[in-house]
Amino acid sequence: MFSVTVRDHLMVAHSFRGEVFGPAQRLHGATFVVDATFRRADLDADNIVVDIGLATQQLGAVLGELNYRNLDEVPEFAGINTSTEFLAQVIADALAERVHEGALGEGARGLAGIGVTLHESHVAWASYERDLRPAR
Repeated sequence: MFSVTVRDHLMVAHSFRGEVFGPAQRLHGATFVVDATFRRADLDADNIVVDIGLATQQLGAVLGELNYRNLDEVPEFAGINTSTEFLAQVIADALAERVHEGALGEGARGLAGIGVTLHESHVAWASYERDLRPAR
């Protein structure tokens, strides 16, 4: 399996509900280093996994929709604990939509999967991986 990873960052504010979160129940900021990994079994006709420039651009666009926002005020996240794991899935799903729409180029339609890792710090991170079904 081949892979290409691109990196960006995300800065948000949010709070959590539930005693398990302790002081993080209060509004707080979070800065994540975000890695998006694109996977495929075979290289495309150009001998690449995905166009790195387009992958970087589209990751930046997805993160731009969340960056510098209070996630508690985003309507689609109402009542949801926007944990690191949850945000990794949100970002991976948004990238998958862009792959299927052709935003990462026609060659990207042959991708097998996407993984997104959000690094909370140098000692803690969370990931989400999903398969990509061919666009119909």
